[in-house]
Amino acid sequence: MKKYLAEMVGTMVLVLMGCGVAVSLGCDPVNNIPAVVGTAFAFGLAVVAMAYTIGGISGCHINPAITLGCYLTGRIDAKDCGMYMLFQCIGAIIGSILLWLLTSNVETLSGTGANDLQQGVSVLGGLIAEIIFTCVFVLVVLGATAKTNGATNNFAGLAIGLSLVLVHLVCIRYTGTSVNPARSIGPALFQGGSALANLWIFIVGPFIGAACAACIWKAIEPQK
Repeated sequence: MKKYLAEMVGTMVLVLMGCGVAVSLGCDPVNNIPAVVGTAFAFGLAVVAMAYTIGGISGCHINPAITLGCYLTGRIDAKDCGMYMLFQCIGAIIGSILLWLLTSNVETLSGTGANDLQQGVSVLGGLIAEIIFTCVFVLVVLGATAKTNGATNNFAGLAIGLSLVLVHLVCIRYTGTSVNPARSIGPALFQGGSALANLWIFIVGPFIGAACAACIWKAIEPQK
């Protein structure tokens, strides 16, 4: 149970800090580029912080897509896979509640940083973006944490956090960057509207991307 609770807390922090910065800075990929950079680093730094806080307890997935990738590569069993995803979603909802409480009491702020298709981006374009960038991100996670891949796992938290920054810098313009179903589910429940209507994109896309990453890693993983 401790590792499930750790996943809940870690995902709560990720949503509260990452989405919180997006709301506080007014992240707009067209008109506010500095806020985009700030948001990208917020998500990356949150992952780094949590990796060194709960990594030794649960592995710090804090992302159902990562959990799926780990399950498909045989690193966790089906029970842990399901429970991790459940507690990650609970943590994301708690983080969204806290953010909603904050923004609802500030006149100049609104929303919970939910993912949505950005201006001019089609449903297919958003889905493709989520698949591609989740695949890249989960592949980094699988490689950086693999015991068969030299000493890279000593710096896994840093590598994963920096890769998430990079993914956000590219993908925010298309979907606001999810690559994490839990991170999308929590905020969308409170923001509603098109964010909730398009939520399926940010669940299906990351899961497909994670499955692709697992296949790629199985093909290139070094021998034990």
